[in-house]
Amino acid sequence: MEDGSPTWIVARLETGPDGSANLMVWHCSIPGKTATDWEGGFYPMTMHFSENYPYKPPKCKFPQGFFHPNVYPSGKVRPQSILNQDHGWSPVITVKQILMGIHYLLDWPSTNYPAQIEGYNIYIQDNVEYKRRVRQQAEQYPTLF
Repeated sequence: MEDGSPTWIVARLETGPDGSANLMVWHCSIPGKTATDWEGGFYPMTMHFSENYPYKPPKCKFPQGFFHPNVYPSGKVRPQSILNQDHGWSPVITVKQILMGIHYLLDWPSTNYPAQIEGYNIYIQDNVEYKRRVRQQAEQYPTLF
């Protein structure tokens, strides 16, 4: 795309049994960056929007147990780590910016906003083990779409 939009991040609306679209829940697949330990994985993530969006950010969630310093054991992404927002959420932040921020965050965790003690400690203390765990996780997640 001309504007630098990611063509590799996929987001689709959840659909009900009757085929109706649920605008409040999006299912996404975020690929690992090329030439990184995340490469080869297509990481499933769900975005839940509240009725207060865009004034409240969507809740972004990977599968439970997702290994990453900025992802809680429940799979929820720590909101402040997205785009390194020190000043809180802004309604001008777009879904595209959120998805691109999470794509960037996979390979460049924020040490300012740890959410997972194990992932954070391994990232800080044992680079070899961290890379091994990331590569192992990349093999675990094929594309959803």
